[in-house]
Formats: sequence, structure tokens, C-alpha cells
Amino acid sequence: MQITPGKILAQINSPEDLRKRDRSELLQICDELRQYIIDNVSVYGGHFGASLGVVELSVALHYVFNTPDDQLIWDVGHQAYGHKILTGRKDSFHSNRLYGGISGFPKRKESPYDAFGVGHSSTSISAALGMAVASKYKGENHRQHIAVIGDGSMTAGMAFEAMNHAGDIPNNMLIVLNDNCMAIDPNVGALKEYLTDITTSHTYNRVKDEVWNLLGKMSNFGKSAQEIVSKIENGLKATLLKQSNLFESLNLRYFGPIDGHDVEYLATVLNDLKDIPGPKILHCITTKGKGYALAEKDQTLWHAPGKFDKITGEIKKKVHATPQPPKYQDVFGHTIVELAEQNPKIMGVTPAMPSGSSLNIMMKAMPHRAFDVGIAEQHAVTFSAGMATQGLTVFCNIYSTFMQRAFDQVVHDVAIQELPVIFCLDRAGFAGADGPTHHGAYDIAYMRCIPNMIVFSPMNEQELRNIMFTTSLDDFKELKQTISIRYPRGEGVMPNWKTPFEKMEIGKGRKIKDGEKVAILTLGHIGNYAVKACEELANEGINPAHYDMRFVKPLDEAMLHDIFQNFDKVITVEDGCLQGGFGSAVAEFMLDHDYSAQIKRLGIPDRIVEHGEQIELHKECGFDPEGIAQAVRDILGREKVVYSSNIVNLTMN
Repeated sequence: MQITPGKILAQINSPEDLRKRDRSELLQICDELRQYIIDNVSVYGGHFGASLGVVELSVALHYVFNTPDDQLIWDVGHQAYGHKILTGRKDSFHSNRLYGGISGFPKRKESPYDAFGVGHSSTSISAALGMAVASKYKGENHRQHIAVIGDGSMTAGMAFEAMNHAGDIPNNMLIVLNDNCMAIDPNVGALKEYLTDITTSHTYNRVKDEVWNLLGKMSNFGKSAQEIVSKIENGLKATLLKQSNLFESLNLRYFGPIDGHDVEYLATVLNDLKDIPGPKILHCITTKGKGYALAEKDQTLWHAPGKFDKITGEIKKKVHATPQPPKYQDVFGHTIVELAEQNPKIMGVTPAMPSGSSLNIMMKAMPHRAFDVGIAEQHAVTFSAGMATQGLTVFCNIYSTFMQRAFDQVVHDVAIQELPVIFCLDRAGFAGADGPTHHGAYDIAYMRCIPNMIVFSPMNEQELRNIMFTTSLDDFKELKQTISIRYPRGEGVMPNWKTPFEKMEIGKGRKIKDGEKVAILTLGHIGNYAVKACEELANEGINPAHYDMRFVKPLDEAMLHDIFQNFDKVITVEDGCLQGGFGSAVAEFMLDHDYSAQIKRLGIPDRIVEHGEQIELHKECGFDPEGIAQAVRDILGREKVVYSSNIVNLTMN
């Protein structure tokens, strides 16, 4: 289904087309762009509220700046739908986030207008500063460099590191602070309160407008007049806000706050700022979900609602006749509350993903024991370590892809100090439509190389509950180790998942079924694919053994000795990178103990895998149920048997 754009938007296929339009048309263009986003996302799904909130900003930036020669970087990038539509991807926008379609985030190889690939937060200022310095070095002094940062991204340390550097070196960079007080969930922390103070200071805003007008009137008198006005304005900021301006203290010229939904005024201000040299920041106040009432009212729900009826606002969900398994994140969320009710030492921590990780369940039930620290993964880990030194039992819940940012803290602040922090890595493995920036591909490899680290992955909801229970006991603290518990995005396999807690033996796997000739060793939820593969193979007279190893570190060595003593053909399956992953650990064991077997490793290959539904990506990489079954046939040298109309057909490999 192709969505029809509005009358003017239909004629805009590039920012150059946009810049040919009269300024009086910008408001209508914004209305048409906003409606086009609503129409597409309601039918095809995707991120929603963030892009609606920057429609006017997207139009104004491309109208004023000479993109792509002027370089525009969108922090995180889930708010860049308007940007994509304006930069030649209007006709392909219906394929957004679909397998084989355009990415849901800016991507360098997709368009010259995507100056920098993004997906993780707080990178835009560093990237824009690097580009600005490079342009200055090459003598390209005409080029502008704009970093659009918001949706909570200012809370990460990297943003402050970049601003600190930007104020210390010559560069021509504009930071646009898209201030909507939201990430996926409401922003937290002192910075949010500071920005709120600025935006609500009526006296400052009134005087600021007068100073800004004065600056415009005096601009013809040269640099000295601008310097005088700058000093006056800085003094007013410090006096009227009763504190020094944070950004000015970093040597960044601060302008604003201004209305981020007044497109004509935005264009005027941005055009004026082009002529002011040096690093500067424009503070824009926006509303996430702007223009769609329900999204404005419940900004968390409408961050990425999925498909919905744009008229009624009804979010479309599948209706099942029978009870369905819960999402792993919800099993975590309910289980940590259940455990915390029994154990007063349990605390929860997440870096800005309370609803995404379901820690919001604990935050509602026990607000004094669950912490959203903002987009600050490094801080989340060391904060958790600090609490662990005081005898508390800390569950630190971070998406696998975001845990990569805190690797150093896991090593230095947790593992070396033998602190029993419990890391729960959500979205482990393929993350689906969010694509390569969000795939949790590498945590097995980077966690298992750390001393004092246990690496575990549950095959079902019961195993997740039991490992959480086990690690919450004082016995676990005596091990003086930490643990990484990885589980995927999406649903488990047990509709009746709330089973009694049972203590697990660390490093102990389990045999799913006996078999002959070949053994399938799986880690985590992907083992359920192997169960289906074994059922299919049974119809062909093939009977592989299946083991749920559970732990990558420590491996169940007793089980592995038994496997290699009885099987000379072994297949490993994991939803993680093959390099250094679970299969590598099994192969290392085989070599270390002088066994000889044919090993086939299935998992994420050594390449960037693009976006798509999880099952589509599993199939592409050969470890969906059919891929596992085919690997068994291949290692046995067997042909696939196809049953059709009571006639047996042989399909050659």
C-alpha cells in the first residue's frame, strides 16, 4: 500500500526542492509532512512520537542549510523520519524497518544526506565536532555542521565530553538541543531540572528576546558590537537564572529557548546563527508526538506503538484464542518484584529503559528501590557496583547492545573487585527491525573473556526465573563473581510461566533428548528452534541428541566430556556472534582436552546483518528451525525427505 503525500510534499524530492519554496509555504509543508508520517507509521509501524516532535525542526534545518554539503547529524536517529522523507526517500518510506527496506535510522551508505550513522545516543556532538575540525583543516570554511541532540541524549557523559572539547578548539558547529523532557520514558536527573528552569524563567525569556533583537540591530556594526551584546546577554543569564549558564561555562554560545514548532521563526533564527562563528547551542522546546493528540498525551506508549488506526487511535494487537507466552522482559519485571518482596536487599537499575526492560514494574511498586539513571550506561554499572559493596543485591538491566558502552566499567569496577552485580541483558541476539545498531550480537564474546564472570542464557521463562532466584541468594555472593544473564527480545514459550523458584547449579546444563550420531548443543531461547528441528528430522528417521548448555562460562565440562566421548559430530547454535562466542568455547574445550570431532557452528556471521523481523534474520543466517535441521542433514551427508501427496521425494542438498 503506497501512501499519497500532500500536494506540496509530493513535489519535494530533495532539500533543494524544499529550498525553492516560498517561506510562507513552510507551515503547510510541515502539516503535510506530519500527516505523511502518521499515515505511514499507522500502516507499517515504527517509531512515532519522536519524529512528530521535530517536523518543524526537520523542515527548517533543510530549508536554511545547504545539505548535504552542510552536514546534519541526528542523535539516536529514531526522530529522523521527516529528514528521510525530505531527502529523497519519500517513495520508499513505506519499506522503513522492513526486511530489505530502508533503515529506521540514518545510515551513511543509504544516503549522502545521512552524514553519520546513528542508533546509540549521545554521539552527534562528537561526530559533528570531528567533521567541523576536518572541514577547517581542509579550508572548507563555508561548511556548517549541525548536531541535533535530545530525547534524553544530553544525559550521557559522551555529550559533555564533546561539548567540553568543542569549547576549547576553533570550530564552526551548531548544537540544536531538542528539549522535550523525554527519552522513551520521561527524562530524569538534574540536567532535566536545569533545562526546565531555563524554559520556565519568564523574566529571562522576555529579556533574552530583547537582547536578541538588539543583537540583530547591532550586527552591522561588526564584531565588537556582537562581543558587547554577548557579554550583556551572558550577564543576564547568570543573574536572572541565579546561576551560571552551563553551556556558556563550556564556552558554547547559548541561544534560546525558542519554540521548536514555529517553523518560520526557526528558519529565521537558524539563518542568523549561520553568520555567528564558533561553537554555539540553540535550545528548542518541542513536544514529543506533536500533532497527534494521543501521542502528546501518552508519550511513552506512542514512542513506537506499532500499527494503529489513525482515526480512533486503537493500537492493533494480535488476538489469540489461547493464552500466550509473556515477553522475557515482562518475566524479568514481574520476577524481580516477586523476589524483592521476599528480599529487602534487592535493588534494580536501568539506564533510561524502564519500560523497554520492564523495570518500570518495580519502579511503580518500589520506587525507592529501583533507579532509572538516564542514558548513562557507564554510570549505571559503577553505580550498581557501589551499591554491591554495601551488601545489596543489584540487578542491573541493560540492553545487550548498550552494555557494550560500559565494558570498561564491567571489567574494572565489577569483575576486578569481585562484586556480585547481576547483569540482565535484554534484547540479546537479533533485535529485529531496529537493525545492526541494536542487535545484541557480541555480549557472549565480550563477557566470557572477563575473569570472575558467569555467562548464562535461559531457554525459557522458568530458567530465567530460577537464575534470578539463584543469584539473589546470599550463596551467590560467596562466589565473589558477577553474572551476565542474556535473553532475547520478544516472547518466550511458556504460557504458564510463573513456576515455583528452584535453585540452579552454576555451570550445569541439561539434556533435552537422547540421540545418535550427532549432538546439537544450544544456548538460550534459540534452543527452542532446535526442538522444532528435531521434530522435523524425526519424520525423516534422523535422531540427533539435544543439549541445553545454559552456561557459556563456566561450561558444563562433565556434560561436554560425555558428549565428545559419544559423538564425533557436534553442532552448536547461538543467537550471538560466532567469533569468540558459544561455539568457539565448545571448540576450545574440545582442543584443550584432545578430543577430535566434526563441529559445525551456527550463529551470527562475521558481517553486519541488517534489519528485519527476528525470524527473517535467523533464517538469513541459517539458524532458524529449518537451518538447524539442514545443518544436521549436511553433517550426516543426508538428503532432505519431502512428503507430498503420499509420495516421497528426495531433495538434494
